[in-house]
Amino acid sequence: MNHLSRRAFIGRSAATAVGLTILPGHVVSGFGHIPPSDKLNIAGIGIGGKGAVNLRNMKGQNIVALCDVDWDYAAPVFKEYPKAGKWKDYRRMIEEQKDIDACMIATPDHTHTIPAMLAMQAGKHVYVQKPLTHSVWESRQLTLAAKKYNLATQMGIEGHSNDNVRKVAEYIWNGTIGEIRKVHTWTNRPIWPQGLDRPAEKAEIPETLEWDLFLGPAPWRPYHPAYTPWNWRGWWDFGTGALGDMGCHVLDLVFYSLKLGYPVAVEASSSPVNNESPPIASQIEYTFPARKDLPKLAMPEVKVTWSDGGLLPPRPEELPDGESLGSPGGGNLFIGTKGKIICSNYGGDYKLLPQDREFPEPEETVDRIPDHPLGGGRHEMDWVRACKESPENRSDPCASFDYSGPLSEMVLMGNLAIRLQQLNRKLKWDGGNMKITNIGAEDKLRYRSQAGSSAGSRRGWQEVSALDSANEWINHTYREGWAF
Repeated sequence: MNHLSRRAFIGRSAATAVGLTILPGHVVSGFGHIPPSDKLNIAGIGIGGKGAVNLRNMKGQNIVALCDVDWDYAAPVFKEYPKAGKWKDYRRMIEEQKDIDACMIATPDHTHTIPAMLAMQAGKHVYVQKPLTHSVWESRQLTLAAKKYNLATQMGIEGHSNDNVRKVAEYIWNGTIGEIRKVHTWTNRPIWPQGLDRPAEKAEIPETLEWDLFLGPAPWRPYHPAYTPWNWRGWWDFGTGALGDMGCHVLDLVFYSLKLGYPVAVEASSSPVNNESPPIASQIEYTFPARKDLPKLAMPEVKVTWSDGGLLPPRPEELPDGESLGSPGGGNLFIGTKGKIICSNYGGDYKLLPQDREFPEPEETVDRIPDHPLGGGRHEMDWVRACKESPENRSDPCASFDYSGPLSEMVLMGNLAIRLQQLNRKLKWDGGNMKITNIGAEDKLRYRSQAGSSAGSRRGWQEVSALDSANEWINHTYREGWAF
């Protein structure tokens, strides 16, 4: 048991009699049989896309409620769980349906925070898709709320439960490639439209879509099919662009293995950016201060560079010609003083460079997330397990908000840098106070104005306060009637 956590012990020792007082009922009741009293009652909020996958991966549980603003898009999932209550407004569902133990939330990014907060306030565990929230302030609030209410929380970075995340981290912590002062990360996203102007033409709202509920806390705007389903990622009001979509996946290994916290500075460059839609391609450099040294590894200041839209880092000279960087979806390149590690997302297909050198195998010091006896998704069932444990004895899920909240803050900081890049400076970040310290009241941003424009006409420009804009992007003003 020296390196075996309670979570791992449960997964590996379902038949043992040791520690029966802490084993959940689905284990002690025997090979795959779950007493009805030990099934978690789960509500799904935002079920037409990734939410449907998450629910299917929560094996053996009761899906008792389903909520979506577009009942046509969600129709196959309603059919899959015919006994579940059907809702359009999660506020009513959380208040009125009393048999819910936990909520899975996979709505567009701008509507993650309010249902998660309302659910926790009502004593319900929450599983929230990445990025955890739409703004830095929201991530901080959910992190604090998870501690306050002492509930089981998990962000949907499903690859974080993979063994390779821990394997690559062990190589790094063992000092195998030496001190790391530079890391490159990248993705092939976006694979949806970005760099867009707001549609000018009018469109009828589909009968099955509750448009006001889709907007939620975002500023009101007329419906257009360019916004939903799925393409909402390419609009600042609803999504967080390529970085928000993939950053929590790709940067997870970097954040975890280098034990990062708040960056102290961030700067960005990109293809043309406007106030409606993220750019087609961007690069962001984060600067993180030195951290506490590990027994076998010093942790100096490190710069982490993110690239998206098809942009790639410089190819390491140790990588043979013809071998790809990471995978088509993205990857990481850790540059150490003794070598390099290149891998795809979550440490997949990792290679130590140069490949003709023998690197010592690190000791396994980190608990792996075991497969659940019932099957299902390893990440989702890690959360289900934690939901069933008493707060006093709970082993937190691997991507609880205590970990994933700060990770999301890091990712969302990059979007601030993209939107503020015309200030032509490296932004200095006070993470504790969620504040950019080198923007003044005199700083302005200029954007193309669409007010009064028509097809074929030249758009004018509008000038806004950079400080006010930054503060709004850090901590949104919600539309009237939306709060927690």
